[in-house]
Order: sequence, then structure tokens, then C-alpha cells
Amino acid sequence: MRARLALAVSGQTCELREVVLGCKPAELQQVSAKATVPVLVDTDGRVLEESLDIMLWALQRHDPLQWLPAQGELADALFLIGRCDGEFKPQLDRYKYPGRFGPADRNEARDMGAGFIGELDQRLRRDRCLSGDQWGLLDAAVAPFVRQFAHTDSHWFASQPWPSLQAWLANFEASPLFQRVMTKYLPWQPGQDQTLFDTEPVR
Repeated sequence: MRARLALAVSGQTCELREVVLGCKPAELQQVSAKATVPVLVDTDGRVLEESLDIMLWALQRHDPLQWLPAQGELADALFLIGRCDGEFKPQLDRYKYPGRFGPADRNEARDMGAGFIGELDQRLRRDRCLSGDQWGLLDAAVAPFVRQFAHTDSHWFASQPWPSLQAWLANFEASPLFQRVMTKYLPWQPGQDQTLFDTEPVR
């Protein structure tokens, strides 16, 4: 989702090939040994296999909403995104998929993840967005994982003392940008007509 958010905002023209991970096409495995999504193949043949790299690639090409922070603030944003990916996301997976890790770990993972969520809420009590006054790279990179955490047990999440973060997430889910990147596509098959991701920048 976060790769699509940046692509939509930057208005990059790209062919979209929807992949079902349980039935990966050979073409995906040929361009990426990792064979996970997202994967972006640039026109020069360069392959990007991480969603954050795709976000930066898109926004560095065109950033009409100024999602990229100033150089002095970029390191701070990337540090918090790194914590989201390296600390929070593993706990999210343990919480969301207890069958993989054992149900005994679920509440522990939820509570550990809640610590990071609480930090975000404190940040949002100071500013309207994680990136400051307006939505930006940090918000878009973190929001999809916060959304997964929230919807794993929505009643529990709603009962937590995180009003600023809950409002921030609700605003994201109500936005035209969110609705656009949540568009469903049929799985790609070799030989089918090309599907272009909507290239008009979201305002």
C-alpha cells in the first residue's frame, strides 16, 4: 500500500501487475529472487524490491505535495520508519497471525506493538501529522501498518487512550488517496492487456 501511495501522489506512469503470493508468476521470480511484493522494474532495468525504496524513487522524481522532508529532517523520518519496519512490524505479524507463532505470543506482541503506537499518538498530539503540519513520507510509510494493527482487534483498538492517532488513522481511511490505492485488480496473467496504475496525481 505505501508504494502505491507514493506512486499515486507522484503521478508516475507504471504498468501494474497484481500478484497473488500463493501463485507467483514466473515473470516475478525472474526479475526478483526475493519474489515478494512490491517489486518495481524501472525502464532502465533497475529492480527495486523494497516498498520504501519505491516510495523514495517516486517522490524524488516528482513530489507535488512535498511529501519528502527537508534534508535535515529526512534522517529523522527514515529513523522512525526504520523502527516501524524493524521493531513494530515483527510484533504486528505475531499479533495479526497467531497461528504462525502460537496464540500465547499474541497479547505479548500486541502490548509490545502498543508501545510504538503510543509514541506515535504522543507525536500526533503535538502536530496534525507525523510529518508535521501536513501529511508526508513518514505518515504514508507508517499508516498501512498502523491500520493493520488497528483492524486486528478493532474493538480493543478503539478502547485505547490514543485519540490523536485514532483521528489521524480515520482521516487517512476517509481520504480519496486511500480509496484510490485500495482499488482491487484481477491477478495478472501473461498475455493480458496492460493495466496502467492511475497516473493523475492525487491532490
